[in-house]
Amino acid sequence: MFDLQTQPTSHVEAGQTDTRPAWDLTVSLINATVQIDQPAGDGTRTVGTGFLLNAPRPDGTPRTVLVTADHVLERMPEKEARIGWRVELPDGGWRFDPQPVTIRDADSDPIWTSPPDRDIAVMEITAPEAFARAAIPMAWLADKDTFDNAEVGPGDDMLSLGFPRGLSANRAGFPILRVGRIASWPLTPISAFPTFLLDFAVFPGNSGGPVFWTPTARRQADGGAPVHPYVAGVLTQEVIVQEERLGIGVVVHADYIREAVRLLDLQTAPAP
Repeated sequence: MFDLQTQPTSHVEAGQTDTRPAWDLTVSLINATVQIDQPAGDGTRTVGTGFLLNAPRPDGTPRTVLVTADHVLERMPEKEARIGWRVELPDGGWRFDPQPVTIRDADSDPIWTSPPDRDIAVMEITAPEAFARAAIPMAWLADKDTFDNAEVGPGDDMLSLGFPRGLSANRAGFPILRVGRIASWPLTPISAFPTFLLDFAVFPGNSGGPVFWTPTARRQADGGAPVHPYVAGVLTQEVIVQEERLGIGVVVHADYIREAVRLLDLQTAPAP
């Protein structure tokens, strides 16, 4: 398995019930997903995908956190990258408006945070007001028990958002929505199985995109209401055997995003 190669609404608080239709929940994640890129100076650029998380600081003050794959930022050597913001126009149209974001300090050291041995990166950013509102709540991240509680298994559909080969859904810069099926077993415990496989075609530029589930069809086994939509993980790799691409993606469980945010909290905590 190899890392992907790079090439040229309102929130629902934890504990509340969300009655919006599944497509609206998907749109919420679309609005929170952004392209990350860095021009290489030779006409090419490194491209990846990220999404925004509403992750208040331990003291409760607001904070917007960018989530992506660690290798996406590692492969950007310059101190600034670009985030592809989108601006809604008065006539109902949209404008793609990429803006710089600092990813390395004055010594060129990374300013993002990653959990050990996991291809996840989180970084506090200052986002435009519309994107700060669009950031998904921490409660939408799956934890170590979500798959078991929701009885997730091989063959279940998952959705993913990204920018394959740097392409977007339109000139406004919205991400492309894909669907794949879980292709591995067992899925838990995540301490033993920190990643799972997704059966769908993966391309450079998809790295860092959210993999998620919405209650479009499947209900809990007891016939109750669908479980709340959740981000299942972050797409980080594609499976390649002897240079042959197998059309299988590798997803890191979302609980490692939670771990990365906890590490971020420790790093930004005031000294005692």
